[in-house]
Amino acid sequence: MRLDFSDQRLLAVVAHPDDAEWLCAGTLARAKADGAEIGICVLCQGDRGQPAVPIENLADVRRQEMAAAARLLRAELLHGEFGDGTLVDGSNERSVLIEIYRQFRPTLVLAHSPDDYHSDHRAAGALAESVSWYCASNGHPSRSSVLSSQPALWWMDTMNMSGFEPGFYIDVSDYIPLKRRMMACHRSQLRRGDDGDFSPMEEEMIRQCASRGTQAGVLGAEAFRMHLAWKRARAW
Repeated sequence: MRLDFSDQRLLAVVAHPDDAEWLCAGTLARAKADGAEIGICVLCQGDRGQPAVPIENLADVRRQEMAAAARLLRAELLHGEFGDGTLVDGSNERSVLIEIYRQFRPTLVLAHSPDDYHSDHRAAGALAESVSWYCASNGHPSRSSVLSSQPALWWMDTMNMSGFEPGFYIDVSDYIPLKRRMMACHRSQLRRGDDGDFSPMEEEMIRQCASRGTQAGVLGAEAFRMHLAWKRARAW
């Protein structure tokens, strides 16, 4: 099976500034090569991801880092501006994301798995799912016009593949160097590689990509599952 992303609009909804690199940047790059429009919505500021030697104005630093990574991908970057560790699927958060959906107008949303390890990831996934319905509802007004139909939604792999059963794989073998370059933009987080509560990010990312590739018979892959709810599943 080979998917063709031409004429699609892909929006990755992630919690933190480096999550897209790890879980879906190869898929976004492949979609871009097919002619799709691609975007990354980062819901949290990344203000709590401090290395052992704290960084002043970390949220500003991470905003610059993710902007540099998005430029490499040639992706539109959108922001939620919520604090790390505070994200919930609440009415204010839904309103913010509804407006982002209506600005970008995705046909396919990539979202964190409900079973991922971090509470911000799980909340981001819940928001992405709930708003994938409300963005096309006249009952939820915003500045931008409602979508004509709900976007399809795919659950992304979990960090370290823990508890995630792939439904299918996207071959991203050609985009592994790009994933590395994008991750290299996140210097503040790469400094956390020796922290006891963290891990070497680039090595873990490449190991996961290679492991999913081995399962799929290619050099590197990213794993997903379709969200099978009404109007959020599509034939490809």
